[in-house]
Amino acid sequence: MSKAVVMFSLIGACLLFTILGDRSACGSRGDAISKNPVERNDRLPAGIWGGDHIRAEVTDGGAEIEFDCAHGVIAEAIALNSKGGFDVPGKYAPEHGGPVRDDETSKAISVRYVGAMRDSKLSLTIINGDTKETIGTFTLTHGNDGRVMKCR
Repeated sequence: MSKAVVMFSLIGACLLFTILGDRSACGSRGDAISKNPVERNDRLPAGIWGGDHIRAEVTDGGAEIEFDCAHGVIAEAIALNSKGGFDVPGKYAPEHGGPVRDDETSKAISVRYVGAMRDSKLSLTIINGDTKETIGTFTLTHGNDGRVMKCR
């Protein structure tokens, strides 16, 4: 048998084992591979979410949110419903430019943070808990630092 025939036989055998080998390691069992930043299907993925005039740092226990002239907090896990939406209570504190006085108290109000996640995008609306007025609506992207211009 010539060296060329042996070489082609070995190459063919290697290709055959590669093709017919354990394909499950490559995720080819028919499972869909999602590019969504989902860590758990029932919660908003942790990490930085940002957009125009907003930046949120989401953790397993809630979120801290920065706006141009305000800040907010969600003090509970942000659970998603079957459609990727959520409606959670939180606080929203308007800020102002200039120095903060020693005797100044926080003007934080109770709000609802209502949102929906699709792929790596999040639409978020902040609603005043007392008056039911919309404070603002934002679009955030997972992994984006956002563009916040603090009014200090």
